[in-house]
Amino acid sequence: MRFLLRPGWIALTLAVLAFAFGCYYALAPWQFHRSAERDGNNAALVRAVSTPPVPRGTLVAPGTEPGPAAAWRQVVVTGTYEPSGEVLARLRSVDSSAASEILTPLRTTEGETLLVDRGYVRPLNGETLPPIAPAPSGPVTVVGYQLPDESATDRAPITEGGYRQVYAVNAAAIGRLVGLPLAPGYVQLLPGQPGVVTAVPLPPPDPNSSYSYAWQWLIFGVMALGGWVYFVRLEYLTRRAEAEGSDEEPGPGPDDAPPAPSPDRAGRDAPAEPPPAPRSRSRADVLADRYGR
Repeated sequence: MRFLLRPGWIALTLAVLAFAFGCYYALAPWQFHRSAERDGNNAALVRAVSTPPVPRGTLVAPGTEPGPAAAWRQVVVTGTYEPSGEVLARLRSVDSSAASEILTPLRTTEGETLLVDRGYVRPLNGETLPPIAPAPSGPVTVVGYQLPDESATDRAPITEGGYRQVYAVNAAAIGRLVGLPLAPGYVQLLPGQPGVVTAVPLPPPDPNSSYSYAWQWLIFGVMALGGWVYFVRLEYLTRRAEAEGSDEEPGPGPDDAPPAPSPDRAGRDAPAEPPPAPRSRSRADVLADRYGR
């Protein structure tokens, strides 16, 4: 087994171990984690359509981030829109088509300023935004889905078409942009609510293939280790067969020696006589053999 100490085998062994380690301690756990997240999102979507709306304050304490149990729950909020803090979330996708979502702060009767997603518009000719209906003035009561903040992005907001536009729905980042202290999370309005433009539909349930992907990575790790064992055994058997073959190879025996030349009458070794040349046959002999004598 000393061949395992050769550079090529050392490199192969390290590569197999690194791949198996990555499968067991990085890739498979990552997919299991994603599977748990997707199961949680699917359960939240089921709650969204099966649970009646409740006042937002009963689910989310003032100034706190909405927890997993509050995600996609239908909540009721009463307050007044603040159009001066309106922004658009750009580069969104609704029903597999480009869209921009309209985000307008709402000052609630509980004293918070909450970001409200009033729906979406699609760009005209793929570039120009259409006119956007303003939010109604005065007190309103709206019903929507409670959602957590999206992760902040490093991309700087832009102003285009007269609208401030951002790349992520993050209350803290948008609050700094518009100069308003916004509560964590946001509410996505249901159809028919005051101020809604075109309501963003609920996403379809995720089929959640991450669980099977996790098991595939575990199987790949086993296959890598099994393949290494197979090739090590094959190399070992090949080298052992070569060694046994070289030890058992026979040398030349007495029967293999060429015959000694016979001495002539003078006692000298006579050269070996050449084999007799074949006798040439006449044409008559050939015809006799062909047609019979």
